[in-house]
Amino acid sequence: MNLFSQIRAQVIAALDAMAAEGALPAGLDTANVTVEPPRDAAHGDMATNAAMVLAKPAGMKPREIAEALAAKLTQDPRIASAEVAGPGFLNLRLAAGAWHQLIRAVLGLGAEYGRSTLGQGAKVNVEFVSANPTGPMHVGHTRGAVFGDALASLLEVAGYDVTREYYINDGGAQVDVLARSAYERYREACGLSPEIAEGLYPGDYLIPVGEALKAKYGRGLLDRPEAEWLEEVRDFATEAMMAIIRDDLAMLGVRMDVYFSEKSLYGTGLIEKAIASLEEKGLIYRGTLEPPKGKTPEDWEPREQTLFRSTAHGDDVDRPIKKSDGAWTYFAPDIAYHYDKVERGFDQLIDIFGADHGGYVKRMKAAVSALSEGRVPLDIKLIQLVKLFKNGEPFKMSKRAGTFVTLRDVVEQAGADVTRFVMLTRKNDAPLDFDFARVLEQSKDNPVFYVQYAHARICSVLRRAAEMGVDTSDAALAGAGIDTLAHPAELELARKIAEWPRLVEIAARGHEPHRVAFYLYDLASDLHGHWTKGNDDTALRFVQEGDIEATQAKIALARAVAVVISAGLAILGVTPVEEMR
Repeated sequence: MNLFSQIRAQVIAALDAMAAEGALPAGLDTANVTVEPPRDAAHGDMATNAAMVLAKPAGMKPREIAEALAAKLTQDPRIASAEVAGPGFLNLRLAAGAWHQLIRAVLGLGAEYGRSTLGQGAKVNVEFVSANPTGPMHVGHTRGAVFGDALASLLEVAGYDVTREYYINDGGAQVDVLARSAYERYREACGLSPEIAEGLYPGDYLIPVGEALKAKYGRGLLDRPEAEWLEEVRDFATEAMMAIIRDDLAMLGVRMDVYFSEKSLYGTGLIEKAIASLEEKGLIYRGTLEPPKGKTPEDWEPREQTLFRSTAHGDDVDRPIKKSDGAWTYFAPDIAYHYDKVERGFDQLIDIFGADHGGYVKRMKAAVSALSEGRVPLDIKLIQLVKLFKNGEPFKMSKRAGTFVTLRDVVEQAGADVTRFVMLTRKNDAPLDFDFARVLEQSKDNPVFYVQYAHARICSVLRRAAEMGVDTSDAALAGAGIDTLAHPAELELARKIAEWPRLVEIAARGHEPHRVAFYLYDLASDLHGHWTKGNDDTALRFVQEGDIEATQAKIALARAVAVVISAGLAILGVTPVEEMR
């Protein structure tokens, strides 16, 4: 149930009736007519721009349309008043019965409240994390993992068919470096001194890999030349790293539907097939590129290369897909990977990359546009850096990874719920400060505590009501005397609950799961504010001592808030708590 959508449908019906009566021209496009919360809550419960949008195509004054529309809308028993404001905006106030009906609907729907058919089952591939399989995930990967998982959950709630995917970068030179690094730890396990040369991975996390190699091969690899052991050790170490990565993701509550290996693109004809697809469209040619920005002609050696005409699809320059020696550039397998996604029938692709991939956005969008002939949109979200603090000071933890703070370090210190929520308290492209002291304190300044506390408070009053003999099941509460809820503070809570389905759709359209975290904080703030008012006005308390019927009605409102908080936290991947410890 989406009350905003229902009222918008009523606005459209009223406009259609006006057209049928000759008060408006027939055939007006109402696609841009909106119903949303007014900028100032004092102006009403909802506002519509219908008169402003339709005035020019109708050849009428906005206020003329607004006044006629207001007369139509007030015939709906849900709408108590419709007031024309400014040049022609229409502010609506809903009758108390509309809010009572909403609370009953929320209790009847439970976790389904807020679910949308916006996506209409469209298939969306969300690729995220995709860390190189050369070591444990670091704190930057943590934010990308949380963002990607929450976005996938948000899209599912909004009616999309979502696939969570991890692209294993196991086809490049970095996995050879991993193999050589693991081999040194193998030598160490055999009683020799490891030679961790510059460029190798120094982290202690490779010690168990070396020991596992020793357990499998004994000392049999020591006297073999690199050419004989490199591939075996590379595959062994890569799988060991992926096992660590899977465990790290599980700690964070993240699951993947697909793990796609870059290596599977080589020697299988997939790269060649993808490039042939572009060649058939006239987008592959032999040419010479201009010097990159910052390079003078004297510093640049022009050479003929095989190029993808990415400028035909919005890129700044055409991109090489083959090196001068005939080998594929790193861009070629990425094209092939996205070709595979398009071939798998996805209607929309979302890639979540680190901030250092900013220069990669246009070329990849151009590739997908070309491969799908513009049918499949690609949205690339860049994840900005996370800075770690403790009591406001930069915080350094153990670095068993050798050069960075790991995801596991963060989760073990803060917990998965706190980590996930805090990682979503900023938009993905804004830097984020993660202060271990602040995220664990119990105060309004800690958003995850504030939201969890609101849910726990509601659970506590439900337990108290049950001790009084109140039936606190959702079915019983939905049938309670909710019509007695009349105080402005009570109806204000209902108004906030009404925003949830609309918020889900807005966040899903924009691929912005942080909006859910912001909304939950606001809803929790309203709940806590209502609680405080009850300290001064006993009539606002959820539990009315000695009055089971009044308590049941007020508990219905509280329970509706809990339903929404629980649904929002589920999108974020955070567990709603029933009591604070």
